[in-house]
Formats: sequence, structure tokens, C-alpha cells
Amino acid sequence: MQRITIAIDDDLAAALDAYIDGTGAASRSEAIRDLMRRGLSARPEAPVEAPCFGIVSYTIDQSVRTLATRVPQGRLDRHDQAVASLSVPLDHTTSVDVTVMRGPAGDVSAYAERLFLERGVMHGTLNLIPVAHDTHVHAHEDGAAGTHTHLRVRSGF
Repeated sequence: MQRITIAIDDDLAAALDAYIDGTGAASRSEAIRDLMRRGLSARPEAPVEAPCFGIVSYTIDQSVRTLATRVPQGRLDRHDQAVASLSVPLDHTTSVDVTVMRGPAGDVSAYAERLFLERGVMHGTLNLIPVAHDTHVHAHEDGAAGTHTHLRVRSGF
């Protein structure tokens, strides 16, 4: 077993202690190991090249230095993958943001994981929606028949 040291803020420490009281964990170490196992097992698993849409949701502390400009710039840097974004103010400094991304699961997951590690970003969640690209030949309205691609949502990767 390895020994590591972590620093957490007072609110998170209080939440950890409440978790310990509620679950009967013997120590903070035991509780953290349990939470880490759960968190790691809840991460979406998908082949890195699998096409998908990702819904990335998180809260952001807009007062953290340059974070309010870095997050939108990160989306602009991925303009070919960022489909839509919504930011809802919660109070004077915090917003909940939702971004819809598309692309290979590995790229979408990497974007979300980097974002979640930013100081000032909390409550990050990533949901992956597997899709397939189906090619069809048909006409719309009075137009000539043509070949184009439709996305089809799949039940799993």
C-alpha cells in the first residue's frame, strides 16, 4: 500500500467526515479509498475511437483568475467538436455550464478530464452517447436523391 498526502478545503473535509459518519467507514483513508473506487468505476468506458456525443456539465467559479476566459477558449480551440454550450448563473461568482461535444470518445473524454482538473471547476460529470454514422440514399421534399449520413444513437459502445 502507498501513502499519499492530499490537501482539501474545509467544506470538502466536512463533507468527507459526514460521509464517514453516514457509512461507518473506520477512517478518512478508508472513506477516500471507497470514494475513489466508486468514482473510477463510474467513469464512462468506451473505445477511444468510438464516435459519440458527450454532455459535459460542471460548475465554474468565475472569480478564479483567467478561468472565465480559458474555459470558452478551450471550446473555441475545439470548434469542430463543440456543438453547443450553455452557462447559467447561480450566484455572483458561480455558474453551471453544460457543453455538448462530438467526436471520438477518447477526445471528448480527454477534454472533460482536463476541464475537471482546473482549479475553480467542480461537480464535473461526463455522459457519453454512442452513435453510428449510417449512409442513406434518398430525397428530401422535391429534391433529387442524394447520399448523405445520418447519426443513429446506439444503446452501447
